[in-house]
Amino acid sequence: MALLSSMAAQPNLASSSSSGPLLASVNGSKLRQTQAASKPAPVLDLPALQAASRVLQDQLVKDSQVIPDLGEMISAAPSSASYTVYPDDYRAPFQKRRHIGIPESLWQYYTSTNLATHMGLLPEIDRVWIAIDHNLFLWDYVDGQELSSFTDQPDVITHVALVKPKSGVFIDEITSLLVICTPITVLLLGVSTTPVPGPNNQTRKEIKLYATDMSVNCDVEMSSVVGTPDGRIFMSGSQDGNLYEFHYQEKEGWFGKRVQLINHSVGGVQSLLPRIGAASSDDRIISLVADPARNCFYSLTAKNTISVWRTNGDKHVQHLQTISNLYKAAQDKAPGSPALTPQNFNIVALHVIDPSESRSGVQLVAMTTNGVRLYFSPSSYGSTYGWNTSAAPGYRSLSLVHVRLPPPNLIHPDEQSNPYRTATGAFNLGPGQQQQPTSRPYIITNLEDTCYDLGITVGVQRGDVADADYLLCMAPDLTQIGSFGQVRGPQLQQTPQYVSQAYNATAVASRVPLTERATLIHIPGLTWGMAPVPRSKYSLVTSAPANTPAPLVTNELATQFSEPARQYIILTNGGLHWVAKRRAVDALKDAIEEFQVEGNAQPLIDLRDSYGRDQTCAMLLAIASGNTFLDPMEQSPLGAMSKVSPELAAVARQAFYDFGERPTWAERVTYGTSEGSGTATFSGRREGLALYFARLVRPFWKVKLTTAGAHGLQELSVPDDVLVIAQKNLFALKELLDTNPYLFHSAPGDHTGARSATASEQEAWKAEQSSVSQLLSLLGRTIEAISFLLLLNDHRLGELIAQCDADVQKLVSSLTFEDLITSDKGVTASRALVNVIINQQIGQQISVDTISEVLQQRCGSFCSTDDVMLYKARENVRRAVETRNPLERQTWLGESLRLFMKGARNLEFDKLREICGDYQQLNYAKGAVELPLHCAQAFDTDLQGQEYWIAGCPANDARATFWERRKHCYELVLDSLSVFEERCVPGKQGSEQTDDPDAVRGHAYELAFASEDEMFHSTLYDWLISRGMADELLEMRPAYLEAHLRREPVTVEKYQLLWQFYVKDGQPLRAAEVLAILAESTDFNLSLETRLEYLTLAVGNAKSHPVSIGGRHETAIAFLTDLEEKLEVAQVQLELYNALLPRQHEPEVAERFKALSLRLYNITDLYSSWADPLDLPLIKLLILHVSEHRDESLVRPIWNRIFEEAIEGAEPKVAADRIMAKVIPLGQRYYPSESAFPLQHIASLLVRFALAHKGDLPYGWAPRILVQSGVPYPEVWDILHEMYESQVPPFNEQANVQAISSDIAVLLTDWIEAAKRPQSAASREEFPVFRIDQAVDQYLAELEPGRTETKAAYESIKRQLRRHW
Repeated sequence: MALLSSMAAQPNLASSSSSGPLLASVNGSKLRQTQAASKPAPVLDLPALQAASRVLQDQLVKDSQVIPDLGEMISAAPSSASYTVYPDDYRAPFQKRRHIGIPESLWQYYTSTNLATHMGLLPEIDRVWIAIDHNLFLWDYVDGQELSSFTDQPDVITHVALVKPKSGVFIDEITSLLVICTPITVLLLGVSTTPVPGPNNQTRKEIKLYATDMSVNCDVEMSSVVGTPDGRIFMSGSQDGNLYEFHYQEKEGWFGKRVQLINHSVGGVQSLLPRIGAASSDDRIISLVADPARNCFYSLTAKNTISVWRTNGDKHVQHLQTISNLYKAAQDKAPGSPALTPQNFNIVALHVIDPSESRSGVQLVAMTTNGVRLYFSPSSYGSTYGWNTSAAPGYRSLSLVHVRLPPPNLIHPDEQSNPYRTATGAFNLGPGQQQQPTSRPYIITNLEDTCYDLGITVGVQRGDVADADYLLCMAPDLTQIGSFGQVRGPQLQQTPQYVSQAYNATAVASRVPLTERATLIHIPGLTWGMAPVPRSKYSLVTSAPANTPAPLVTNELATQFSEPARQYIILTNGGLHWVAKRRAVDALKDAIEEFQVEGNAQPLIDLRDSYGRDQTCAMLLAIASGNTFLDPMEQSPLGAMSKVSPELAAVARQAFYDFGERPTWAERVTYGTSEGSGTATFSGRREGLALYFARLVRPFWKVKLTTAGAHGLQELSVPDDVLVIAQKNLFALKELLDTNPYLFHSAPGDHTGARSATASEQEAWKAEQSSVSQLLSLLGRTIEAISFLLLLNDHRLGELIAQCDADVQKLVSSLTFEDLITSDKGVTASRALVNVIINQQIGQQISVDTISEVLQQRCGSFCSTDDVMLYKARENVRRAVETRNPLERQTWLGESLRLFMKGARNLEFDKLREICGDYQQLNYAKGAVELPLHCAQAFDTDLQGQEYWIAGCPANDARATFWERRKHCYELVLDSLSVFEERCVPGKQGSEQTDDPDAVRGHAYELAFASEDEMFHSTLYDWLISRGMADELLEMRPAYLEAHLRREPVTVEKYQLLWQFYVKDGQPLRAAEVLAILAESTDFNLSLETRLEYLTLAVGNAKSHPVSIGGRHETAIAFLTDLEEKLEVAQVQLELYNALLPRQHEPEVAERFKALSLRLYNITDLYSSWADPLDLPLIKLLILHVSEHRDESLVRPIWNRIFEEAIEGAEPKVAADRIMAKVIPLGQRYYPSESAFPLQHIASLLVRFALAHKGDLPYGWAPRILVQSGVPYPEVWDILHEMYESQVPPFNEQANVQAISSDIAVLLTDWIEAAKRPQSAASREEFPVFRIDQAVDQYLAELEPGRTETKAAYESIKRQLRRHW
């Protein structure tokens, strides 16, 4: 790395100079870096690829704008003469490259005869034509020795031209015609060419000549033959200067011969021009030039007049315009120029300017013998000189727009080769400063032959020594006209005083004037012809869409990495010389070589300053990676990488690193906020990388992948070899960057040591690293994309596309290369195409191993490992289908399942469905169940779907899509289960079924239940329940059933199954809990009876809970008690409901009635919201009873009310019956509850009623009611006895006391009767004989004598006591 030490002293060097330690530290980690870099990216980061692609697009746009259009440059002034002329050799813009002598045999013939000899070039077919007398020889200069000859006509051959044939006249093989002119005839030969391998890896053209039997006799000798794109042939007569056409057609016809010569100067021209002796011999046509791009041709006459012609219908031409008085016009543009005098103003040639060179429409350049060039462009107004016609509507006439004077400062070839170069170079020498000892400018005086090709002008002049010619070569000087951010040197050419300044200087001051490099080259021999080597097939091979920025053809910086250098063939009497245009990259390579040899870095720095930092970095990358087009000569068909010596590459790398400088950061503060944002200005290294990368992919980046080809099939729109060469260069670039990762690292001095990097510098480095890493990703992906397309092409791309779905076909035909590489659409299309290839292989019974390995090795990002596994898995399924051996089938199926599961992430759902279908067909339960279950997990790796499910599937949730994908997989399992179920139905079995359908079904269910995916279980249970298989499910009690039945949203059906599940599982208490929840739930619409039923079942289950289980004894008892209470309250509610049923339509009842059926209420609610407001005494009693609420003030008014209602408005007897009907059932129901049946109070009410109606009611009426109500005899007796004794009104009246005595007599009589009965409730043992005996004595003693009945009863009682006790 001596580069830096010798450069350090030079001006303008990039700042970093600490390379020693940097490289030492880098090399140690190089291997590790490389390995890291070469790992395949696991996931395709499309946003990063798209960002990198936008960077490339920016560079392509820059390339299309950095060089101004020819039209802009020449419109800067009416005339110009600025040229860069270097005295030294290493900057010479052109160089002789090689020389081939005429083949020995031909040379001997040529020198040994004194016959007339003519020769010329046919570069389209790589041939030189040499006519010796009547013999025509075609020499293949690529091969070097190959000669074809044509000797079948007797006349001296004077001129030969190659033209296109008319379509349909000849056989398809004939692609061009040789027009052979002799003094008395013109004849046509058919030519076909076939490319065959030639020497040095080149392709040469093998030709065949075909006799056409088409010839025509002529009175004059023909010269200057041109053909039109549609196959018409025009020529001029040497003697008369007329315009002729050689007309030919397939057959003789009514209206014309098969071959005829038409003189358009005499009769066939449609023109509105006055015929001022246009064909007179003093101003005859001396040359014709075709302009196929604009569909016209031009003629030049001996008197410097130019005419424009257009073909117009068969056998006719239209004369569009004539331009004359050109000397006067040129004088006006460049007054006083010594190059313009009447004596030396003689136009020798016209050259067409291709539209790709001038977008603004400069169309034609005329060249005079002393090197003046006249540029013509369509004007928007009539030309000032010459005269015009409006014969063609829409035709814009041409006018002279610019005069380009010859170089005034050319150096004689002899002087130029003197090695007078000083160390500083002669970069800044003006004409007056040249350091040559005897320097005198060489003036062009007599150009004999010229050629102009895409901005480059070459002309030949006889040398001032015998047998030598001087070749004048001129080409645009990009360093002077381009805008690359270069350090511009002062203009090398002071404008001569005779170049007129623009009349409106301010209007065009901003335009860059045309500056060219000029040089003279010494060519030995006498020149016979010259021609540009046709541009390589790699040049602008594609028709990029109109919206794509394309560089001008003159911008060689943009094209030098994707096509060979431009070359010119010079034919002399001694053979062929190749002269190549030296490109910027050639100069840079030479400068590096000089630095290696002489240690002089100045040329490198000069080039950096001339072309700017970024352009230089791009070229250094090309040199360091060995671009295929570094060697200026045409490359082999598939472009071998240029051999660059390791030392040269190392210097290029170091210069790239040093010239690249460092990125910078510009802060932008947003007003009103504390935050600032900023932008990075990238280093020349990043810019150079982007620029070089963009130029390598330009030929195809924005082009559609395919075009319509033969038989309606699509085909690749870019030739294979263009892609192969681009890929080789991209790969070499990638390898360079992978093995030299330090090229994009900051030097240690940038971060630590001398000064720590500021935050903004770190931001800049961060932005740069990020951008470079995106570009590197895109680079890797692009290399793979080309491999992918070439592979598809090997498998007949058109047929593959035709096998895709219509949507995919449409998608593929709409994609550009860029889309394929960077967009989602590209990923979709490429996956579809890979699937088609694999299916094709499987269909042809070919193992997919080979193709999938190739895909993975060459284009892993287009065919991931997962994809490959899927392909292999599908192949195993195919094998399973084909085999007859059941064991083998299981093996293949097992292997396919394993691979499908491994590649599950990339399995599309439709494919999964298809595979499950295959497994079902093959009765492969394991695959049909486990694969979709595995995919469900794979499709939801982040568990978003699971979270959504656990959250209860909320509405409008982004996670829903993940759950949907899982659910679809579960549905496939259920589908498989249904299919296996159906096969078990008798009569549904397939005829060839080998497996036992019941076993398959059983196995499928077993696998489904063995899954550990709770969400699947949940889906499965729902499905089974919907198919009426709930009982079987309860018998099985699978793992997740309980959780499923408990899961939100709960339903009655789920809870009904859940409590049954607990019963079957021996957990009655949990069953009771579920039943209680059901009964009390407000979410379910259940009838009151149903709720009551659930509560009853709950109580039943709670009671059957074993005491010992789980130590929950106290809790269980408390729960049971609670349940029983709730059941009682629920029964009250039901009774209330039934009580209100007849009144449900009453206005004040309706709402309350409806509310009763919605849920269970507590006892307080029932009292306060229903019993009390609706005044329902019986219900109130029930509520008091159930709640055991003792409140005399509440219960007594209720009983009073009951009695009042019974007595109200009724006869005593009727009232008595009513009272009985009410009190007895209530007593039987509520006694002994004091809350609802206050015995004292009720007895008092009964007795009072009896006393009030003594005559109407029998004695013992009141006590008998109480006994019937269920009150035991002793209690009734106690109450009556108390009244008897009390003396409290109304028992202070003797009549009432006596009435009570009678009641007691009846009571005691009934009691004794009852006690005597066997199994009676009033048992004999507990009968209080003594007490009764004593009491009866008291009653008898106090009895009124008149009460005989009562007395008899008492006495009977005593007798009974004596008898039985």
